[in-house]
Amino acid sequence: MFDMSALREQMVRHQIAARGITEPRVLDAMRAVPREAFMPEAIAEFAYEDSPLPIEEGQTISQPYVVALMVAAIEPHSGGRVLEIGTGSGYAAAVLSRTVGHVYTVERHAALADLARERMRSLGYGNVEVLHGDGSLGWPAHAPYDGIIVTAGGPHVPRQLREQLAVGGRMVIPVGPDLRQQELVRVTRVTSDRFEEERLGPVRFVPLVGADAWEGPGIVGLSGGRGTRPATLAALIREAAEPIAEIDEVDLDPLLDRIGPARVVLLGEATHGTAEFYQMRARITRELITKRGFTIVAVEADWPDAARVDRYVRHKPVVPEPSPAFTRFPTWMWRNAEVHDFVEWLRYWNAGCPDPTRRAGFYGLDLYSLFTSIAAVLRYLDEVDPDAAALARRRYGCLSPWQRDPAVYGRVTLTGQYRTCEEPVARMLRDMMERRLEYAVHDGERFLDAAQNARLVANAERYYRVMYAGHVDSWNLRDRHMFDTLDLLLRFHGPDAKAVVWEHNSHVGNAAATEMSARGEFNVGQLCRERFGQDVFLMGFGTDHGTVAAAHDWDAPMQVVAVRPSHADSYERLFHDSEVPALVLPLGPAARPAVRDELHAPRLERAIGVIYRPETELQSHYFQAVLPAQFDEYIWFDETQAVRALPALARQGVPDTYPFGV
Repeated sequence: MFDMSALREQMVRHQIAARGITEPRVLDAMRAVPREAFMPEAIAEFAYEDSPLPIEEGQTISQPYVVALMVAAIEPHSGGRVLEIGTGSGYAAAVLSRTVGHVYTVERHAALADLARERMRSLGYGNVEVLHGDGSLGWPAHAPYDGIIVTAGGPHVPRQLREQLAVGGRMVIPVGPDLRQQELVRVTRVTSDRFEEERLGPVRFVPLVGADAWEGPGIVGLSGGRGTRPATLAALIREAAEPIAEIDEVDLDPLLDRIGPARVVLLGEATHGTAEFYQMRARITRELITKRGFTIVAVEADWPDAARVDRYVRHKPVVPEPSPAFTRFPTWMWRNAEVHDFVEWLRYWNAGCPDPTRRAGFYGLDLYSLFTSIAAVLRYLDEVDPDAAALARRRYGCLSPWQRDPAVYGRVTLTGQYRTCEEPVARMLRDMMERRLEYAVHDGERFLDAAQNARLVANAERYYRVMYAGHVDSWNLRDRHMFDTLDLLLRFHGPDAKAVVWEHNSHVGNAAATEMSARGEFNVGQLCRERFGQDVFLMGFGTDHGTVAAAHDWDAPMQVVAVRPSHADSYERLFHDSEVPALVLPLGPAARPAVRDELHAPRLERAIGVIYRPETELQSHYFQAVLPAQFDEYIWFDETQAVRALPALARQGVPDTYPFGV
């Protein structure tokens, strides 16, 4: 199905060589070793993505770039003897085997050691030996080693690994005082008793467990030295919190006072499938609309689908559509009873607003709707400029072969099997913007919709091209698009416009206060803070346990999945230990100083999107954050329930233009 050799070559060119690794021996090894052979078959198609991926025993296979970086850092030579700690799948050992004379590798999980040993035998890597044992103690029988690579993060450099390094040899190891925050360190043994260390940059690895590393299996002792004991901090949270008894009855006036004159309020969620998050965001949004004059509700949804809801809630003319809104995966994210209830309230509220310009609208910020947006542009141009519509059909025709799955377009352009469509779609957007005054005469708001769809097509085309080249580029492109769309809405509606945004915590919390920043990622919350300053208010949400609507893989069926209780070293555990079932906690200037100061120590924070993999939750769903710098307010529901998904069926007697078609 996939040309793995071509994808491997693209990986070496774009992920490794482009980042400055030029050692021919390392590049040749990365080209030669099939990463897909060291992964579970179910995810082998993702072998050459620029990210770590889950493997057996709850472990991960490292990002290809990190493997190449660590191998290059020990400066391997053909006759060298190298020790690897943390065999995992065996992929890094196989790469090493193509650069040195012999590789000795130690794995603490017996099942992984057996699996790696069998892979080495079947794939012909005869110069690799695998040991099941405690990696923090090394493998003294074959010491000294010209190089040592440790593929798990420890609290310090283990003494016995230092001693097993040959004079002149180099060891690379992730080191850090925290489970998820590490620095890659290179240790060079200069003489028998002198070592030099240099730092190569921030990384994130699974923990190194052993006699001279983190204790197992619970990895205890990670919270030490962080200030107030967790029990004391949980008590502080309990004292400072504003409890929520019932979502529909809680007094939100104190929260509105803290929001103050802010014209942009960002409401997050810790998952994309939790009913309480949607219900509370709806309640806060109703208060902002009725008491503070907010007229823009902007959500993490596709622009064309949200436009159908917008026409419905603002009582605008019907535009016939071939299918209901929100039928793209993940359908439950917006096609659920909680959103339906809010949409009905919004329509009712607007019906009582005699001034159409003061009615609250519903807008989508996301960029996945490539072909729906193309259809919207063509429909608009057919009405106002048939010649331009004909030209648009020719230009957008470049994308037509990929209408069923735009992600395939990204793959084939990356491998050079198909030309990119960047120039024709960009020219289409430029042409529309150059004629915006002429088009706007027909209807300024209709032109806004068409122009935004043209902009979306251009950004989506680029997004699908870069999504295979690197996560950072695709993440930043998407969040920049969402922020620019929000900014466009505010400017279009005038200087008094106020917007409330519904997106995931990872988009609305300030990325500068999380490990995202170390990876070069920014998000909507950070861009809003930089643009609007104190006129923006950022609000995060969290939960400990319950159920969530999610899928195990992209495009897989939705399931109602049990949410695991939070990790012992997380912010979520602190809030759970406060023993308040639901609460609002100020984190901004109005916060109790002691709470804000103590919460300022970095901790783990959980993020569940549309994909939830409880079996690898620590690696897949936790990241490092500083909560009071990330959000101005935090809303907590200790136990939560999954959203009530709606089927995509037309309701008898209701026009098919009804936004949810139910």
